[in-house]
Amino acid sequence: MSTDMAALVGTHDLALVTLDTLRYDVAVELAATGRTPHLSRVLPETGWERRHTPASFTYAAHHAFFAGFLPTPVTPGRHERLFAARFPGSETTAGGTFVFDAPDLVTGLAEAGYHTLCLGGVGFFNRRSALGSVLPGLFAEDHWRPEFGVTEPDSLRHQLDQLRDSAAGLAPQRPLFTFLNVSALHQPNRHYLPGAAEDGRDSHAAALCYVDTLLPRLFALLTSRGRPCFVIMCADHGTAYGEDGHHGHRIGHDVVWTVPYTQFTLRPGEW
Repeated sequence: MSTDMAALVGTHDLALVTLDTLRYDVAVELAATGRTPHLSRVLPETGWERRHTPASFTYAAHHAFFAGFLPTPVTPGRHERLFAARFPGSETTAGGTFVFDAPDLVTGLAEAGYHTLCLGGVGFFNRRSALGSVLPGLFAEDHWRPEFGVTEPDSLRHQLDQLRDSAAGLAPQRPLFTFLNVSALHQPNRHYLPGAAEDGRDSHAAALCYVDTLLPRLFALLTSRGRPCFVIMCADHGTAYGEDGHHGHRIGHDVVWTVPYTQFTLRPGEW
């Protein structure tokens, strides 16, 4: 079922939550075995949607996302996009697409009246280099601290502390676009599995279980301003743990290109 994104912009807060590096097969397995109960509350009956990412690593994937190219459904055909920069000849822009006259979604939403907030996670959002400043530089407000990063076992809690503070400081009538890059799934993740000496599929799964425990707080914060929030939650890419001899990502393997995707609306008081 298509979503009339053009009608939602302005009436809803918006959130894009990227579960950095989350594998589709791991996400599906944990949902099926009841290990991510909070995620399961927002998933449809069919569960995670299987999609293909536009890129195999964080920087490139997010550039595509912010241009309106979210992960693509795996079924053949033209799929209407939620967001699109005005571009002559686009075949995936339709009546429900929010079309913006800007080079990126963040600027387009700012021009539509949104306050834009970036809560960085992995290094491409840390502003410690020129490269690490490109993506957060799109936003009116961005935050990154070492405790948001991949080596901090409780990174998402720290990110949510900042979301609490940022949301509380914004006028309630001002729509908010929140971008949250969840770093916990990314290597290293062995600290989520007691006794693990190396990162692996099991520690990756344990990281998702950690993230799931904090989702009620995330969802409550996204609606804490008394406004409904339309949420897009997906991985930017997957990662390999030895499949066909591969480790990591930025490679053309199915476990990297196939990602979980879902979208849903949160309403105040639900969480």
